[in-house]
Amino acid sequence: MSVDLDELLERVTDEQSFIDFVAALGADFSRERALEEATPSSAYQAGALGWENGSVDMFLDAAAAWAMATSRNAQADAALSDVWQRRADLVGWEVL
Repeated sequence: MSVDLDELLERVTDEQSFIDFVAALGADFSRERALEEATPSSAYQAGALGWENGSVDMFLDAAAAWAMATSRNAQADAALSDVWQRRADLVGWEVL
């Protein structure tokens, strides 16, 4: 059964819901790696489940770049004032 990562992202309001979201991201990434091993996607497109970065280091580099680019916007955006939601947006932005 597939988890709706968009829905989980929207539900992040505290530490536990953030942990649940990160765990779901990890499980989704693991499923994609298994699918990619069986039938690799083109190097010019996202993976089978939509992941654009095929390794954790590439993902974290992209997430850090996104966080830097949006940090001023997040401070002004009341919808992202919740620290847990901001963290979830940081780790889940590219996947969703």
